[in-house]
Amino acid sequence: MVKLNSNRSLRTVCSEVLTLLVSAFILSISFPGFISKNGIGFIALFAIIPVFMVIRNTTFKCVWFYGFLFGLCYYFFFNYWLSGFHPLAILIAPIIKGGEMLLLFLALKAAITFFPKRGYLLQGVIWVAYAYLAENWFAGYPYGNLGYALWQYRIMIQIADITGVWGIIFLMILPQAFVGNTLWKMMKRDEVTFKSEIKSNIIFVAIYAALVIASLIYGGIKLSYWNDREPDQTLRVAAVQHNHDSWKGGYSTYLKNYNNLKRETYESLVENPDLIIWSETAFVPSVSWHMNYYQEGSGWEDIANLTRDFVEFGKSLPVPLLTGNPKGIIDDETKPAYDEEGNQNRKDYNTVILFDDGEIIKEYEKQHLVPFTEHFPYEKQLPWLYNMLLANDYNWWEMGYEPVVFETDGVKFSTPICYEDSFGSIPAEFVANGAELIINMTNDNWSKKVSAEMQHALIATYRSVETRKATVRGTNSGITCMITPTGEMQDIMEPFTMNWHIYDVPVYYQENYENTFYVEHIDLFAFAAIYISIAVLALGAVLQIITYAKGRKK
Repeated sequence: MVKLNSNRSLRTVCSEVLTLLVSAFILSISFPGFISKNGIGFIALFAIIPVFMVIRNTTFKCVWFYGFLFGLCYYFFFNYWLSGFHPLAILIAPIIKGGEMLLLFLALKAAITFFPKRGYLLQGVIWVAYAYLAENWFAGYPYGNLGYALWQYRIMIQIADITGVWGIIFLMILPQAFVGNTLWKMMKRDEVTFKSEIKSNIIFVAIYAALVIASLIYGGIKLSYWNDREPDQTLRVAAVQHNHDSWKGGYSTYLKNYNNLKRETYESLVENPDLIIWSETAFVPSVSWHMNYYQEGSGWEDIANLTRDFVEFGKSLPVPLLTGNPKGIIDDETKPAYDEEGNQNRKDYNTVILFDDGEIIKEYEKQHLVPFTEHFPYEKQLPWLYNMLLANDYNWWEMGYEPVVFETDGVKFSTPICYEDSFGSIPAEFVANGAELIINMTNDNWSKKVSAEMQHALIATYRSVETRKATVRGTNSGITCMITPTGEMQDIMEPFTMNWHIYDVPVYYQENYENTFYVEHIDLFAFAAIYISIAVLALGAVLQIITYAKGRKK
């Protein structure tokens, strides 16, 4: 049974806290931020080594606080741009992430306590499980996920079509856990050296080295294959970037944005596109609502007339238009569309519509809503927070449930909305449903920071690798670009400018290519990490209890 030293000096605690603060800052600059617009990705390959040293050195009484502190500071440094969104956001997000890492550090401490010799292996698995779980509960989101730091080193991320980002995280974190624990041993015991530790762990070191070599060889092969592969078809897409925050509204604003979108669209037509794309909620007045529930004297006549003009504009276009546009429908079927004061009896979906010949040919309703700003299901449990969010002008969307596949010019495509392209399972489900192209529709203008837009866009590169489908990002202010099936960003439009760009997008027909292992087995590696973590931690706890019981008998 491992004995923990409870008599820890203030100097030791201060040293550990400082180590965690420095490590959190260093890890944050591996991503786009105030130091580098693209991030310094290789830093993520060693930035967490000191964290494992602290976890090994500290006690259970301290480690939970250290986890909260590390998560709080890391996301405060990493998500500094949230202050431009709302003063509360820069507090809420780091606090939530601190709470997640509190649990992570406890699990990491338990792993190395239960298994002092080989606990680093379990720590690597636990970090993968944490990364998945931290993304997939209500308030979870993928920004800051360790694996995304390597987006520029494309040879290292090609295994994502097998493991998703989770296998990349495992290969990144395992050596850091080993080195961190080894350095701790060297500080505590004179006879321990790196050479002796490698020798005593030679089997695991050899297996890890083989995995890294295999992943690099695989990456090289995949890069060569997809770089040489001719597409089955090229779809000519005109992406219009109108540079406005869609959350800011009012008739005059809607009219101004609409006129800008029209002008840029007409200019793009000289390049003979097959499809025109606008961004998430680019045209805000709801076509479905104002075309179906127009009421004279309701006070909404100007908005309704603007919507009709948009429909006529759509009819005049020689090619289809794909745009974000809220879907408004009747909320309470027992009541009329408008009350006596002109208030709408309405609920909305964050929707993408394929608009052709003045009609909505097909629509997709956003499935993964942004917590606290688009969706908050705990009105009864946390009424104070619910009311506070409403008081800050947050409005709730309804949730969609179908992975819709559109089609134009013989090409099947799907449209994750905004940060839906940050979750591997969503584009993978689209591709499993037949999509041959991913078109992301995003509003990131609200951040006012290129670094925030880059943090979002770099995550999207992994979706193309996982599915081996090209991605076109249609945004209102950035990052508008094309992403190849190997994860390379191409033809990035200047952020926070109004313009349009033509993308000749490679399309690979679904019938000519088998789906990737990741698409066929979405997040399998992450699920395995979760089950292994739970099982081995439970086994370790049982062994500790048995050892303790035997010691008591003696």
